[in-house]
Amino acid sequence: MAKGKTRLKAAATSYVPQSREQVIEDIKKIGDIQRELTRVETDINDRIAILTNKHTPEIEAMKAQLSSLQNGVQTWCEAHREAITDGNKTKTVKFNTGEVSWRARPISVSIKGVDVVLKALKTLKLDRFIRTKEEINKDAILADKDAVKDIKGITFNKDKEDFSITPFEQEIQ
Repeated sequence: MAKGKTRLKAAATSYVPQSREQVIEDIKKIGDIQRELTRVETDINDRIAILTNKHTPEIEAMKAQLSSLQNGVQTWCEAHREAITDGNKTKTVKFNTGEVSWRARPISVSIKGVDVVLKALKTLKLDRFIRTKEEINKDAILADKDAVKDIKGITFNKDKEDFSITPFEQEIQ
């Protein structure tokens, strides 16, 4: 017969200070830990900056080489597109080391001078191209709570408070 579990595991209880003095000491510790975290983050960022600066010339050279190769391959493929796509029957061409493909982007619209375009659409009575956004005015509801108090779905959140701990810090001038 298999032996059943004899040990029960429970989550450890959270630490709670037992006096005002402990709260004062704990707030000090919170500030100490926050400052130490800032020092560690700063150290990490300094090391990242050193590594980035050290490798920047190498990275830039690789990016330039990559861009040059990509432009060259695209130029050659564009020049020989009809031959390599079998008279444009396919949009993807496979080579021994990879493939190239052409894809048409879906049609899109871009608007410049929104106010002018809106005015022109209204003048031409093309309102079907104008979107009207309908949304609830929460500021108006807060200003007149009694008018909407019986409407299901509207609740007023009150008596909520946030708790924060801000250890005192001395800034060096």
